[in-house]
Amino acid sequence: MPSETAIVHVIDDDEALRDSLAFLLRTADLEVMSHASAAAFLDALPLTGLTCIITDVRMPGLSGIDLLRRVRELGIEVPVIVITGHGDVPLAVEAMRFGAIDFLEKPFDDEILLQSVRAALRQQAGAARRQSERAEIENRLAALSPRERDVLGGLVAGRANKQIAFELGISPRTVEIYRANLMDKMQAGSLSDLVRMALIVGLLGRE
Repeated sequence: MPSETAIVHVIDDDEALRDSLAFLLRTADLEVMSHASAAAFLDALPLTGLTCIITDVRMPGLSGIDLLRRVRELGIEVPVIVITGHGDVPLAVEAMRFGAIDFLEKPFDDEILLQSVRAALRQQAGAARRQSERAEIENRLAALSPRERDVLGGLVAGRANKQIAFELGISPRTVEIYRANLMDKMQAGSLSDLVRMALIVGLLGRE
C-alpha cells in the first residue's frame, strides 16, 4: 500500500451502502469522499493526489458506464472499481471495456474489496511515478543540442562511435565528446541507462 494518504471516492445512490463502504475504508486508514450520484462526483472534480473510484454500475441519472465514459472523455487517469448486482456481469464486462480495472458482485467480502482498492492505488502510484520519470527525461532531452541529439539517436540505435562519426561527417573524437556531454546531461551512468530512457520516452518506437 502506498505510504501517501489516499482518497477513495465512493459513488452510489444507496446511502446505507455508501456509509458502510466509507466505514470499511476508513478502518483501513483510507480517506473517503462519498457521492450520491455520478453527477455529484463530476461536480467535485478535479481529483488530486493518490485516488481511486468505487462506483455502482446501476444508478439513476448517469450510470456507472456513463461515468466511465465521462472520465475517459475528460482524460482523467484514475482507477475505477465497479460494483454490480446479481446478473449484471455483462454490464461489468462493458465497464471494463471502458476502463474499469475490476468489478465486484454484491454481496462481496470486505477483504476482497480492500484488496481491490489497494491494488488500484498501487497501480495509480506506479503510473504517477512513470509519468514523473518520463517528464524528467523529456526535460533532459530538451537540454541537448541538435548534434547531441543526433549522437544520442545513433547510440540508442546500437551504432559504434566510428559509424556515427561517418554518418554525421565528424571525427570519432568529436563523437566521443558529444557522447560524454549528452551522458552527463541525461544523467546516464551507462549506455543501458540511456537506452532505458529512450524506451520510456518512445525514441525506440515503443513505450
